[in-house]
Amino acid sequence: MKRRGVLNAELSGALATLGHTDLLLVVDAGFPIPRAARRVDLAIAEDLPRLTTVLDLVADEIIVEGVVVAEDVTTHNQPLAAWLGQRFPEAPLTTRTHAEMLGDLAHEAKVIVRTGAFNPWGNVGLVCGVDVPRWFDEPGVVVPDYYRDRM
Repeated sequence: MKRRGVLNAELSGALATLGHTDLLLVVDAGFPIPRAARRVDLAIAEDLPRLTTVLDLVADEIIVEGVVVAEDVTTHNQPLAAWLGQRFPEAPLTTRTHAEMLGDLAHEAKVIVRTGAFNPWGNVGLVCGVDVPRWFDEPGVVVPDYYRDRM
């Protein structure tokens, strides 16, 4: 038995498939997941599990290089925007239109995790990264300028 972290076998397995630049969407209960998407459905009931609970657990398992949300989050859901800023202080936050989140981004995601969240615009994209200090720790390997600030 796993000691800690994500215990759900399907979610744990899906996280293990993610690589650099892959997009993982953690979405609310009402998100229209495309038929062809790899779906991990965790929703049990309203706010069970909560969006932030799943994001917290997932963030402990993967390296997050960027966060993507609908523009409406920054203007109409300040509690979520503030939480994301605190949870992912090193990852730049970018926004897309709500339509892009539901359309183009949903089709780009490698994995979509549905929560039980009843949270307006509660759909968060996590762009996977690499552990820069560990990736470039071999003597003689040159760290590119765009990674230097993460060393």
